[in-house]
Amino acid sequence: MTIRIEPMVAADAPRCAELERLLFAGDDPWSPEAFVEALAAGHHYLSARGGCSLIGYAGLARAGAEAEIHTLAVDPAHHRRGIGRALLRAVLDRAVGATVFLEVRTDNESAINLYRSEGFEVIGTRRRYYRPSGADAFTMCRQARQ
Repeated sequence: MTIRIEPMVAADAPRCAELERLLFAGDDPWSPEAFVEALAAGHHYLSARGGCSLIGYAGLARAGAEAEIHTLAVDPAHHRRGIGRALLRAVLDRAVGATVFLEVRTDNESAINLYRSEGFEVIGTRRRYYRPSGADAFTMCRQARQ
């Protein structure tokens, strides 16, 4: 299957919210409206498509010399195929020259390993960050790159 990474559009929001409910059920998954609002705010959001299906997404906000990865997710049926890495690299292309931050559950080893492999380091822990589960998050940072 060929994977295409392309700009997210508002019509993608329901499928993104569906994946959110599947992947982040215990942690206040985003609604379709949250994705539409992020797009309307001008943030950089991408969709990964396999054929006609949206199978992943990622979002980044940038303000000057800093950026934050808001979200990154891939349908579990498509895990371990490099889609998450492709999405991460694609949003990081918009963060050239910026220090990039993100939060990730402390028990999400596969995501932590992905982020570390792309130059992120743990800089702190946010206790009970995710609601309602109360799971902790690592704050990770990647220094600006040219």
